Amino acid sequence: MKRFEAFRIYYNNSIHPELLRLENQRKGFINLMILSILYLFLLFAIQIYSGLFLFTMLASIPLGILLTFLFYRIRQFRIKFKPNVVKLILDFIDDGLNFGTLYYDANGRIPKEKFQASLFFKLDRFQYKGEDLIYGKIGELDFKMCELRVKEPSRVRNAWEEIFQGVFLHTQFPTQLNGEIIVWPRKLKQHLTRSIKRFISRRGQNVDNYIYNESFRELFTTYATPGIPLENVLNPEIQEAMVDFHLKTDKELFISFVQNEIYIGVTEPKDILEPYIFSSNVSFDLVNEFFEDIHILLSIIQEIDNNN
Repeated sequence: MKRFEAFRIYYNNSIHPELLRLENQRKGFINLMILSILYLFLLFAIQIYSGLFLFTMLASIPLGILLTFLFYRIRQFRIKFKPNVVKLILDFIDDGLNFGTLYYDANGRIPKEKFQASLFFKLDRFQYKGEDLIYGKIGELDFKMCELRVKEPSRVRNAWEEIFQGVFLHTQFPTQLNGEIIVWPRKLKQHLTRSIKRFISRRGQNVDNYIYNESFRELFTTYATPGIPLENVLNPEIQEAMVDFHLKTDKELFISFVQNEIYIGVTEPKDILEPYIFSSNVSFDLVNEFFEDIHILLSIIQEIDNNN
C-alpha cells in the first residue's frame, strides 16, 4: 500500500476524530464570543437609554468574567492543538521500517550554537527563536529537528531582518568525515555571498562540475573542502531525495556536512499546524502538508543512514 493511501486511512481513523473533538471546542469559543458581543450591546443600550452608570458597571462584571474565561480557553486550545495532532502524526511515522520512537516537545529547540555550526549563514548578531522540537532515531542516527525563526540586523534600515524561517534538523555521522560540504539553494545564492566567502576562507571550493545530477545542479550549488569523498557523502540517492523534496514542496532546502555533523534546513513561510480560531481546522490537506514535510526530511536522513 502506498504511503499516501496508508496515511489517508490513518487520518480517517485516528486524526480526523481528534480534529472533530477540537473543532467542537473551537465552535464553543465562537458561541461564547457571540454571547459576549450581544451582552456588550445590551449594556450599551441600557447605559444610553437609562443613564444608570452604576448599574451598567455592576452588570459588566459578568462580562469581564466571561471574557477572561474565553481568552483562557482560546489560549489552552492554541497550546494543546498542535501537540495533540503532531503526536498522532509521529505515531504513524515511527511505525515505519527503520524508525525508532519519535518524541515531541512543544517548547524545545535545537541550541543556537548548532545553527551557527551548520555554516548556512554567516552570523554576527542575531535573534534566535525555536519551538516544536521533534527527536528520535532513524536506523543508527539520532536526530533532532525544530521550527526556527532567525533574524539579523538589517544593513539598510534600523530593523531586524529575517534570514531564516522554517525547519532545522541536526544529526551525526557515525564516523569522522575529515572535511566539509555545504549545499545552498541556487535561487538564494545572491543573498548568501558572505556565507559563501566565509566557507571559501575555510578552503572550500565550488564543486558543481562534479555533480552529475542535472536537476540537482539547477536547483542547488555545492561547495566542499579538498579531500572529502563527495560522491560517497552526497550520493545520488540523497541528491534525488533533495530534488524530489523541492519539486513536491517548492520550499528551499539547505544541507551541510561539517566533520561528522549533518545539518538540514528547510524554509517554511508560515507557522505549520497553527490552529485557526475563526475557520475550521478539520482539513486533511493541512495535516498532510506537515506529514509530507516531516516524512521527506526524515527520508533524507534515512538515505544517509542506509548509505553510510
